[in-house]
Amino acid sequence: MTVGTVIIGAGQAGLSAAEALRKRGYAGPVTLLGDEAAPPYQRPPLSKGYLSGELPAERLWLKPEAYFDAASITLRTGVRASALDRAGRRVLTHEGEAIAYEHLILATGGAARRLSLPGADLPGVHVLRSLAEADALSDALSGARRLAIIGAGYIGLEVAASARKRGLEVSVLEAADRPMARTASPLLGGWFGALHRGYGVDLRVSTGVAAITGADRADGVRLADGERVEADLVLIAAGLVPGTQLAEAAGLDCADGILVDTHARTSDPDIFAIGDVARFDSDLYGRSIRLESVQNAIEQGRAAAAAICGAPADYDPVPWFWSDQYDRKLQIAGLIEGADAMVRRGDPELGAFALFHFQDGVLIACEAVNSAPEFMTAQRLIAARARPDPDRLRDTTVAMRAFLS
Repeated sequence: MTVGTVIIGAGQAGLSAAEALRKRGYAGPVTLLGDEAAPPYQRPPLSKGYLSGELPAERLWLKPEAYFDAASITLRTGVRASALDRAGRRVLTHEGEAIAYEHLILATGGAARRLSLPGADLPGVHVLRSLAEADALSDALSGARRLAIIGAGYIGLEVAASARKRGLEVSVLEAADRPMARTASPLLGGWFGALHRGYGVDLRVSTGVAAITGADRADGVRLADGERVEADLVLIAAGLVPGTQLAEAAGLDCADGILVDTHARTSDPDIFAIGDVARFDSDLYGRSIRLESVQNAIEQGRAAAAAICGAPADYDPVPWFWSDQYDRKLQIAGLIEGADAMVRRGDPELGAFALFHFQDGVLIACEAVNSAPEFMTAQRLIAARARPDPDRLRDTTVAMRAFLS
């Protein structure tokens, strides 16, 4: 029997790698293992259109069922890998099966971070990462009137918007001094905070949480100052814990993610890691980064496939992210960490604007709200390490395409 490539994780990254292997003419077996019951699906809509009821489940699937047979990809759902036998080149499953591999790709993503708060394990406390968790939260929202969300990152704010569309009263509790503090600039975070308050969300920043209250089930959140916020259910939206358990137990190099080179290869040359779980050195930003985005999942999956097929290419992307909240589309190109100057283009009061961030005169990031041309142009400028004139960027009479000439 021919031994081929095994991919652990049937999400966007794992599917991208499997598809890229076949497109590159890889002839060996490709086995895609997913620990969820569902076939590969899109995660971003779980907190947005799917949760608000605007997107049916069948629209989540990344590929029709017939695709896997046609592409000779063995998709196995409901299979959890329990250990890696690197010496024997085998994946061991929770059912005791051993699956041999020539190359192994870890696309293990991560799990929603849970908090060690009193009451965090009560019924009525939710997290959101998987389709099953989205379904559980959606069902709970149907019978609820008040939702408390701990955390004002992308997931927390997207769920807040979706819950308001469903008519719930929503409180968002954030320990930092602004929403999206980890990934967005103060101006942008403050603007989105005002947006949510305008839609009736009770959004509080610089607010510590002491406990989730309730006897048999969650009925509120007690704040650090002693105040209690009533709720019928609670969502903990505290970020992602990368799924490094298998890699760590197998002795692969890890540090807030599985460490990989520019070809997505781990410290074991036969094992690759891609997507949310992978940490790599970015020459563009001069530091180690781990990206939680669809773009990274797709492109790093392709990078691993290229290396396996003998055509390695350095992977050093311009990161990009997006978030839909109410009728606003946020698109971010690049990473703002290290920025020392900012230029605003457009008027936030009108709901469409872009913030360009510089480091030593070089454009490193752009935050665009309902401003697709600015976002798309910034991607190319960042990749080129361009130094666009700040005064021209401010001038909305200068078309964005002019910066590419």
